[in-house]
Amino acid sequence: MRPIPYASLRAFEMAIRHESFARAAAELNQTAAGISQHVRVIEAWLGVSLFTRHARGVTATPAGREFGAAVASGLAHIESAAQQLRRESHERPVSVACIASVATRWLIPRLPEFRKVHPDIRINIVYALDAKTPEAASVDLLIRHGTKPDVNAIALLSGETRPVCSVEFNRRHGPFDRPVDLHDAELLHDETTAAWTRWFALHEIHKPLKPNPIFADFSLMVGSVIGAQGVGLCPISLISEELAAGRLITLFDSPVDTDKAYWLIQASQLSREAEMLRDWLVTMSCGTQSGQRR
Repeated sequence: MRPIPYASLRAFEMAIRHESFARAAAELNQTAAGISQHVRVIEAWLGVSLFTRHARGVTATPAGREFGAAVASGLAHIESAAQQLRRESHERPVSVACIASVATRWLIPRLPEFRKVHPDIRINIVYALDAKTPEAASVDLLIRHGTKPDVNAIALLSGETRPVCSVEFNRRHGPFDRPVDLHDAELLHDETTAAWTRWFALHEIHKPLKPNPIFADFSLMVGSVIGAQGVGLCPISLISEELAAGRLITLFDSPVDTDKAYWLIQASQLSREAEMLRDWLVTMSCGTQSGQRR
């Protein structure tokens, strides 16, 4: 059996509601002849007359009124379901999984700028933990640190690190004119001592390191650096404001972790709102990197 001609149902429902082909045509921006043709298609499929046609117009038949009520109810249900889905789509927040250091030192301070332009877009920020993909973290966007992932990713920020301390620490414990001068300084470690070991090896210094503090992540370590408690290998992209303000200084322009970055990875399907946040993050990263080059 042929399916009901759905394309004609809207025209029929409008004609029944107004009991006029002309008024239905005006509301749907069609011609009265076009509405009449849609009704004839429905009548032919049903094998029933839905209107009585006469010189002054049309009059709905009892079958037409009964079927018209059913069609109106069905279209109303479809409209209601569509509006609900539309509301849910707009109300669903854009979710971002992010490591703590990038969230607190780069993303969150810049979010008010995004909110000014897009006040209706709600953003959820969650910990990335060990997630390698947005799907693993159940989010739209993931920012992770490390070497280039196997998946398609955008480098938001450089991950290279340099020796950094506060002006106060340098005044009290410096000067540090040569890399070897740092060896006996209060060195601060992010997760492991491996980064400092690599930095000293870069300068052909292979002496064992003192048992100085090790912090669980960069967010904790940088607080000690700012508090003049030692020298840390810091990603310059995350301390640009402190460097620009003169609160922190780089001691040597010899970076490690030059193969690493903070990568933006997107889920396979993004909402329009998530795409807007993604594009904004990329624009913000370009500004950050431009500022570093200056």
